[in-house]
Amino acid sequence: MEIALVLFVIAAIFVVRAIKVVPQQNAWVVERLGKYHAALTPGLNFLIPFVDKVAYKHSLKEIPLDVPSQVCITRDNTQLQVDGILYFQVTDPMRASYGSSNYIVAVTQLAQTSLRSVIGKLELDKTFEERDIINAQVVQAIDEAALNWGVKVLRYEIKDLTPPKEILHAMQAQITAEREKRALIAASEGRRQEQINIATGEREAFIARSEGEKQAAINQAQGEAAAITAVADATAMAIERIAAAIRQPGGEQAVQLKVAERAVDAYSKVASDATTTLIVPSNMTEVSALIGSAMKMVQGTRTPAG
Repeated sequence: MEIALVLFVIAAIFVVRAIKVVPQQNAWVVERLGKYHAALTPGLNFLIPFVDKVAYKHSLKEIPLDVPSQVCITRDNTQLQVDGILYFQVTDPMRASYGSSNYIVAVTQLAQTSLRSVIGKLELDKTFEERDIINAQVVQAIDEAALNWGVKVLRYEIKDLTPPKEILHAMQAQITAEREKRALIAASEGRRQEQINIATGEREAFIARSEGEKQAAINQAQGEAAAITAVADATAMAIERIAAAIRQPGGEQAVQLKVAERAVDAYSKVASDATTTLIVPSNMTEVSALIGSAMKMVQGTRTPAG
């Protein structure tokens, strides 16, 4: 009974040491008699008990690593407090196990030194404007060295850039001055545009008024011309009607009567004026002679028409 129990315990130990289940996104490095043998893939794996040993276990997931804050000096001798975060991934379990005693510490230190080197080439203002360039250069510098450690650096992000308080105050004053300058420029541009708009409006109003006056003068001239034409047409029509009436029977006698009436009216108007000296012909036959002369003129104008 005791022998069976001992055999069962030995068999259980053999099974435990021989069967290994590796989780997904993990890699286990196996040494056989102290020498690298293989890297176990996720799933069920079998080892030789007491000969094979799992020496290292690595996660193949992307790992975020907080890079400690450090002081960096820019090209224009300004100190900056910089901290960031690094993302990397184990791509070669064998190199990650034997390429460095601690690849996490190695990557962290290399990230700090690379960051100091990159920032030292830039001026203060550029460090705030070119974060993407800084991140890319740090990743490039780390990735070249990390290949021997079985690590792939994916990206680096600067979390914070903190200059000294004196620099912060100076930068704030500069920003305030720039904003005031932009406000003054915007106000002057507004006033300039306002003056341009006013001048344009006045010019357009003047043009509109002049066009209106021009059109009014044209309309008035056309109206006066139309009135003159209408008067002339009416006069011509009246003359034609008079001429036609004269040609009718008794027309000449009517004209003689009308001329006599006009002559008598003219003499009466002259006589009514106290300041006018009237000389009456001694012989009233002269008046009839005047009327006769007028009739001859009427007959003379009628004969060509007939």
